[in-house]
Amino acid sequence: MRLSDFEALVRRQAAEIPAEFLDGIAEVVVSPRTVVHPAREGVWTLGECVPLPGADNDPRHLQTRVVLYHGSFQALANDSETFDWVEEAWETLTHEIRHHVEWKARAPDLEEFDRAAEENFARHDGEAFDAGFYRDGVRLPDGAFQVDDDIFVEREVSEIPAEASVSWKGEQYTIVVPKEATLPAFLTVMDVEDPPPGELVLVLRRRAGIRDLFRRSAVFQAELEARGPIR
Repeated sequence: MRLSDFEALVRRQAAEIPAEFLDGIAEVVVSPRTVVHPAREGVWTLGECVPLPGADNDPRHLQTRVVLYHGSFQALANDSETFDWVEEAWETLTHEIRHHVEWKARAPDLEEFDRAAEENFARHDGEAFDAGFYRDGVRLPDGAFQVDDDIFVEREVSEIPAEASVSWKGEQYTIVVPKEATLPAFLTVMDVEDPPPGELVLVLRRRAGIRDLFRRSAVFQAELEARGPIR
């Protein structure tokens, strides 16, 4: 999509946002820049909510500028045959506006979710990560957690079991836990029916204690085939 067409698209979408959510946003703009994630190769920053200097620190007076990066959208579109400009622009725009609203309210939820997404990137890349990051994701009605497209099902155990079960969309599956596994363990469950867009991960962990606040444990990870569903 050409820069001028993208600018027109973002203007139309911004006009659909209720005025109360735009209060304090100085402007919504499109930049031609391509912004690469500072630490993740192949990950693009699509937008930002940029705080503007104010005369005081009163969050009610916070002014921000919402910026969408056309070059980043174009780079992402080049990597995906199914890229939807309209959907991605709307998702990015509303995500950044929510940043503004929560900054004004001093609500940390979205920033915590962003940190969870960063830790999940590290997990996928085989890097060290905070084993409790998924708890800053979206809490689902069944008690699982979602970070981006990945679903995390948490199970507290005192020691590594020989087998473990996981519930997914009303069905029970069983996995054989590797003997070499240690806690905490992130076990990606493969071959479930109607899987999530990302991964279904069973997290085996001990009950968190005071020491967990001051140390980061090594995390065991494995991909395991599911047996079931159990009917």
